This record gives sequence, C-alpha cells and structure tokens, in this order.
Amino acid sequence: QVQLVESGGGLVQAGGSLRLSCAASGQTFSGYGMGWFRQAPGKEREPVAAISPSGMSTYYVNSVKGRFTISRDNAKNTAYLQMNSLKPEDTAVYSCEATVGIWYNFQGYDYWGQGTQVTVSS
Repeated sequence: QVQLVESGGGLVQAGGSLRLSCAASGQTFSGYGMGWFRQAPGKEREPVAAISPSGMSTYYVNSVKGRFTISRDNAKNTAYLQMNSLKPEDTAVYSCEATVGIWYNFQGYDYWGQGTQVTVSS
C-alpha cells in the first residue's frame, strides 16, 4: 500500500495562493490515481480535483475550476494542488488520497493522508 503525507497548508488572505504537496511512499506512485479532498467544519468531505496515474488527465469540481491546478511528479513521488484566488469558503482540511481503481471515481479512493489545514481569511 501507499503512505501519503500532506504539507503546505496555512493561513492566507482572500485572493491569495497556496500550494499543497502530497509525498507518497511505499508502492509505485505512478500506478495510482491521485485526488485531493477537503472537509470544512460541520460539512461533509468533498472531492476537489483528481489526476490520472500518468498525469495526462485531470478533473476539477465546478467550485474550483479556473482557480486550482492539480499536478504530479512521478519521479519525485509527489502530487500537488496549486490554489489561487482563494476564498473564505475554501477553508477546510485538505487531504490527498490515492486509488488503484478508476481515478475519476471519487468513491473509490483507498488511501489517504492525515490532512493539512487551509484557512482563508476575509
């Protein structure tokens, strides 16, 4: 199985940017689809973005399209989430997750990290 560790969260003002990183270890990273999810206080966990094992295909939920960019570097066993034009409603714990299944099926993610807090002030 794969182990995931997120980093890069923090406090930022609205309109600012953050880049989250997800370092993977264990199994072959390039064999996993990767996704970013978030959970705000009192709300359900929701998907944010996903990327295919090769990195050639990506998917974003409507609320982050045009603002967030998911990417990966298979040579470094790391996935990223670049977040621009942040809004207070983006405040949440962000976690990266991995799947050996269909990468755009958000129900099928099997492995996840501990999460990193992102707080956007107005």
